[in-house]
Amino acid sequence: MKLFPQLETERFVLRRLTSKDAADLFHYFSNDEVTKYYDLDRFVELREAEELIQMWNSRYLEKQGFRWAITVKAESDRVIGTCGFHNWSKNHYKAEVGYELNPDYWRQGVMTEVLQEILRFGFEDLGLNRIEAFIDPDNIRSRYLLEKTGFHEEGYLKETFFEKNQFVDAVLFALLKKQYESKRNRIFR
Repeated sequence: MKLFPQLETERFVLRRLTSKDAADLFHYFSNDEVTKYYDLDRFVELREAEELIQMWNSRYLEKQGFRWAITVKAESDRVIGTCGFHNWSKNHYKAEVGYELNPDYWRQGVMTEVLQEILRFGFEDLGLNRIEAFIDPDNIRSRYLLEKTGFHEEGYLKETFFEKNQFVDAVLFALLKKQYESKRNRIFR
């Protein structure tokens, strides 16, 4: 793919992040609630948001993943969150999904709507067979989101990541293409 794919849902536009989005990311990444279960510390400088955008865009250019800015269709082009794939393994037809959202938009169905389109793109356009998600065992909101969008818990991994100067546990969730297609077929019959 030469051009970064822009996606749309009923309420949102998913587009490539640019340096102009740094202030929006900084705004919510400087909130401890947002970074509580994230592998990054709370942002204290705008430069950190700029570097994160550069890293995500580099991953795309190196064909290692995609990270979309989430913007509200009927409003300004302000970024309210991001969602995308990382650790994309083309040889094994799988990738990990990651996401975060400005707390002003929590509990409004934003990520459920966005994640459904990201999954569609992953399975139908990228040809993935498996999409994984690793979450903190205490992150109940992420667990609910993943289960609601069809993911299944596959295991509890003790001290599997080193984040914020400590080893942390993770719960592995996954969604297979055949599970995604079965769910999609039931919905559209």
